[in-house]
Amino acid sequence: MTSLTAEHYLLDVKLRRDRVPSFDTYPFSLPAVKELGTLKLHPKVTFIVGENGSGKSTLLEAIATAWGFNPEGGTKNFNFGTRRSHSELHECLTLVKGIKRAKDGFFLRAESFFNVATEIENLGVGDSYGGRSLHEQSHGESFFAVMTHRFGGNGLYILDEPEAALSPARQLAMLVRMHELIAMNSQFVIATHSPILMAYPDADIYQIDESGLVRTAYEETEHFLVTKAFLGNPERQLALLLESNAKSRYLNSQSHRHKHHN
Repeated sequence: MTSLTAEHYLLDVKLRRDRVPSFDTYPFSLPAVKELGTLKLHPKVTFIVGENGSGKSTLLEAIATAWGFNPEGGTKNFNFGTRRSHSELHECLTLVKGIKRAKDGFFLRAESFFNVATEIENLGVGDSYGGRSLHEQSHGESFFAVMTHRFGGNGLYILDEPEAALSPARQLAMLVRMHELIAMNSQFVIATHSPILMAYPDADIYQIDESGLVRTAYEETEHFLVTKAFLGNPERQLALLLESNAKSRYLNSQSHRHKHHN
């Protein structure tokens, strides 16, 4: 892990366990939260990866909200809300900040990006996003336009599953843009499923399992291993997968018929 200095904006995320009402209730029962003590962030890029339902997006949302971003996305100046859906986790987090103050920042999340684009139009600040309405572009184009035109460097950028809007080629382009922004003293925290994005070389990856957030080498992540195995021999992987699935369906149908007959 790259040695941490006070040169980056967000050093650690700590769970105030004394403030948690119960670890048996959502969102504190999620693996990403239940075992959380102190999450040390990389000066450049921190990836949080895990299965759906593991709590990575919930944790990212809480970090962004505790930083002062709108829970649905945007900058600290965005205060809209289409519906209150975020958890109270942010109230139980302590953010340890560096001595350097971020001059820019953005919380970008795929699931509520439409609402952010609408707010940008309502505020009349479209020129900062390339001068073209984000609603008049494809999801991927508008998503990438924010990174290209709005992200200005010297900032903290929190991204929740950005690959949902991006093709593989656009994900590669995003790596280039990230690298440019990092050279401009930026820090990223990203929740992702993308083995392309998490390949960024100067980063820490935390993979979520039942024991919580575990710092994991890129080549040891489930995302890398599954993708490599599939692409290495897709015909064989498909044959095994579909044969196994067919056998499972057959056994389940036989079990159902047996129970029904009895």
